[in-house]
Amino acid sequence: MLSVSELTARIRDDLESAFPDVLVEGELSNCKTAASGHFYFSLKDSDAVLLGVMFRRDLLGLTFQPKDGMKVRARGSISVYAARGQYQLIARLMVKAGQGDILAELEERKRRLAAEGLFDTSRKRPLPFFPQRIGVVTSPTGAAVRDIIRVLHRRNPKAHIIILPTLVQGNESTACIAARIRQANQWKLADVLIVGRGGGSLEDLLPFSDEEVVRAIAASEIPVISAVGHETDWSLSDFAADVRAPTPSAAAEMACADLGLVEREISQFSMLMVENMRRALSGIRERLARNSPRFLGQQLEQRVFIASQRFDLAAETMRRAMNDRLVQQRHRLELATMALHLADPSAILSRGYSIVRTANGALVRSSDQLARGTHLHITFAEGAAEASVTAIEKAFKSDSQKKGASS
Repeated sequence: MLSVSELTARIRDDLESAFPDVLVEGELSNCKTAASGHFYFSLKDSDAVLLGVMFRRDLLGLTFQPKDGMKVRARGSISVYAARGQYQLIARLMVKAGQGDILAELEERKRRLAAEGLFDTSRKRPLPFFPQRIGVVTSPTGAAVRDIIRVLHRRNPKAHIIILPTLVQGNESTACIAARIRQANQWKLADVLIVGRGGGSLEDLLPFSDEEVVRAIAASEIPVISAVGHETDWSLSDFAADVRAPTPSAAAEMACADLGLVEREISQFSMLMVENMRRALSGIRERLARNSPRFLGQQLEQRVFIASQRFDLAAETMRRAMNDRLVQQRHRLELATMALHLADPSAILSRGYSIVRTANGALVRSSDQLARGTHLHITFAEGAAEASVTAIEKAFKSDSQKKGASS
């Protein structure tokens, strides 16, 4: 027994594993963009309909606006929407029918050029902040060049704009665009280059994805801003350039800083600096006014008095420390003298003790060392005597002492 959810999950797993990557061609219908930004649609032909969805992150890569009745090719995977029990296409890429081969060729070219390192971020260079000369490689009659000139004049009227005219569409445009880029570098005509054109179809933008143009941009010693088409358009020039601009107008914004804004900021900083200097000088004058010669003399006198007090306190502390040290040393000397006196043998003998030795000079400590008739030499505090043992009295030992002696 399976629940509906379990059966649906099995079907979804089977479909997703069986169709992880499919390319489907059909006619769009029921196109709808939800509030979340996801795009829902149906693909149909004469005999069947396939539901589909393209998530917002993938929708940003489209170069056209999908509409009902448009024939397209959609690439993605098959999955199941469990809440409705419907299978659908999760589209990751969508092109107009007939554009698939072009996109496949561009993808292959992109992979090949990327493998050569032409798109590496380490090759990207920063744009100059205030370029004196700005080169524009584009059509001299299109709307793009007018937008660029208008924005540049507004942001920095002192910058020189050099138009490098070229074809931007057609078979001869590729060589012309690449030649203009090389000429700008050969003659060092600009500090930054804007390369691009206005919007158009995928075919119209193909010259800016040509390998010759891409290599010319990558080899340029002048920093390049790619400004091809509108925000959703793309070309391989975008990857080779140092900076990619979503539109030609945006490229002009990036090409140079706003001179008027910078001048206003400098003016504001200058005014702020002058005001800060004025306040600082005013404060210094007030402090100097308060510090009259009499006041300074009093301050000096007070500091000398404080220093004298510190000196007297330090001298008194040293004197007390020296006295304490002398008392300690004197006490230690007395203790050492007493200890020496107590350890003096003559002092011990004066209390009635004597030193007893045998004839061979051995010190007698116990009666066990003696025998009747043993000759002894006795030393007193004053004088000495010779004696002979006539009787011996053994010392009394406790049981514990006897055990210790036996062991």
